[in-house]
Amino acid sequence: MSEAAVRMDRMYRRQRFIYDATRKFYLIGRDATIAELDARPGDGVLEIGCGTGRNLVRMARRFPEARLFGLDVSNEMLASARAAIARARLESRVRLAQGDAASFDAARLFGRSDFQRVMISYALSMIPPWREALGRAVDALAPGGALHIVDFGDSAGLPSAFRAALNGWLAAFDVTPRVTLRAELAALAASRGVRCEARDHFRGYAIRAVIEKPA
Repeated sequence: MSEAAVRMDRMYRRQRFIYDATRKFYLIGRDATIAELDARPGDGVLEIGCGTGRNLVRMARRFPEARLFGLDVSNEMLASARAAIARARLESRVRLAQGDAASFDAARLFGRSDFQRVMISYALSMIPPWREALGRAVDALAPGGALHIVDFGDSAGLPSAFRAALNGWLAAFDVTPRVTLRAELAALAASRGVRCEARDHFRGYAIRAVIEKPA
């Protein structure tokens, strides 16, 4: 088991039982990002860092004819995801796998090399090699596909005291807002020949971005 998997399993061994109940108050923009996926019948949709499966269940209900896949480095979180998917009776539509976001082999894990939609929701801020994870997510896009991202922003428009308190609190959970994410996305788009659009929300509390791969 990788160091990242061990670290995440240790963190979420108990937290996974209260994760969804507590995170709903500050992981802003997840449902709006899901809605923007606009997955079509037959599309393959991959969530990188799927956690408890909360987003996958919502995707399955919103896009009933899409094929859904979830990747997470933590087996503890995947245990919660499997339980959530079973409760929703979605086992036939959602496939889960354990893997590292920065180096996963989609063909080996899921039997397919690319996806029409990829989503990363509040995971880049927890992945140490987050730039590599971004690159791998773009690699996993099918021609004409889109990568949708939502995560903590730089909070530049918020009071400095609030920003300091927020960052200190997030650090206690090994969360580090990627304040250079917008610049990294622009550089990635230029180097890969893809289109990128990024926008701030709630005065920089969150950032949402879409990368589109040419058909």
